[in-house]
Amino acid sequence: MTTASASARQGASTAPGRAGAARRLARLKESLVGYGFLGPNLVLTAIFLFIPIAWAVGISFQETKGFGDPEWVGLANYARLVADPVFWQSLGNTVVLTAVTVPIEMLGGLALAVLLNSVLPGRGIFRTILVLPMVISGVASGMIAVIIFYQSNGIINKTLSALGLSPINWSSGGVEAMISVMIVTIWLRLGFNMIIYIAGLQNISPELYEAARLDGATKFQQFRSITVPLVGPSTFFLLIMNVIATFQAFDLIFVLTGGGPGYSTSVLGTYAYRNGFQIREQGYGAAIGIVLLILTLIFTYVQWKTSRTRDLVE
Repeated sequence: MTTASASARQGASTAPGRAGAARRLARLKESLVGYGFLGPNLVLTAIFLFIPIAWAVGISFQETKGFGDPEWVGLANYARLVADPVFWQSLGNTVVLTAVTVPIEMLGGLALAVLLNSVLPGRGIFRTILVLPMVISGVASGMIAVIIFYQSNGIINKTLSALGLSPINWSSGGVEAMISVMIVTIWLRLGFNMIIYIAGLQNISPELYEAARLDGATKFQQFRSITVPLVGPSTFFLLIMNVIATFQAFDLIFVLTGGGPGYSTSVLGTYAYRNGFQIREQGYGAAIGIVLLILTLIFTYVQWKTSRTRDLVE
């Protein structure tokens, strides 16, 4: 009896250990399956994102024209940025472009989403028209913009001349050139904002609007108290994406204005390209690109922390 009891107790004590080992093995298999799915994406991300960024950081500490032996200059390229007035002008243009276009894109996208999420005849056609610019490449969009805003024989100036009005100096006027860039930027991003907001609106329960109507709330009060707060996650996502997209603007501006006249429409992306590939100062161009990356990361981090703190407080 004593031997049988001891065996029983030993079996009972080893059963939890076996169960724990089985659970650990199952978790290990699940983790391996997950990493198996993530593996190709991680490899591609490393090859096309992390390795180029690390390479650019290394180049930013060198003076090189892409051929011959590079010369290590340390922080000289970054010190040059501080004293470069064109860099500060390009940074200012980037900030102005972002500050003007992002709010208009988001407000316009929300307004269109509310309109096209309602019972509107032909709303599918309107959605398609607004989304079409998203499937056009930046270079093609820039060529379309050139046809529209070309100073000598563009569509707008031809129309103004036909009406007996003075043409606009889209190519020779700095302010006018920046306005043309802003208009096309908003046109290209409006459809994306609309789609994200429509997805957010469709997640709002109709019962909330019904309860608000029963309480006597007007359309504007429903929009302010229900729609705007509940599309907050979409707004946060779009704010980050729009700011990043504007800070990285290049192809549209390069085709439409080339950063001119002078440097009136030069942004950090076009200025980095000019230094890195046109005048072949690749170390300085890489330094501009790293500064652009750091600014984008700082903005994203601040917005993420602000949004998370707001959600925790609420």
